[in-house]
Amino acid sequence: MPHFRFRAVEPQTVQILSKSLVDELLSPMNSPREDFTFEYIYTTFFQEGEVSQAYPFVEVLWFDRGQDIQDQVAQVVTRQVREVIGEDIDVAVIFTALTPTHYYDNAQHY
Repeated sequence: MPHFRFRAVEPQTVQILSKSLVDELLSPMNSPREDFTFEYIYTTFFQEGEVSQAYPFVEVLWFDRGQDIQDQVAQVVTRQVREVIGEDIDVAVIFTALTPTHYYDNAQHY
């Protein structure tokens, strides 16, 4: 934990970010490198009955670390996504705080 889910980006972008984001977020998130996970989700977006282009959408599932850290993570994710894609585009970063007692690894909750 934390777990990053990416939509509306190419899998190669997620692959690149899976290293650079961890490098930059290890300290502020206070998580070991091996606890970070990255997921590419293929999606199709629609608008007005037509397939539409979407801007990058990053969902962060994590144990809440407070507003200051959340703001910092959102800034890092947004900047790095823009650096890899090479465009000045909108980037959505959505946080979902998980309850440690509801998260299990090998039948043991945190």
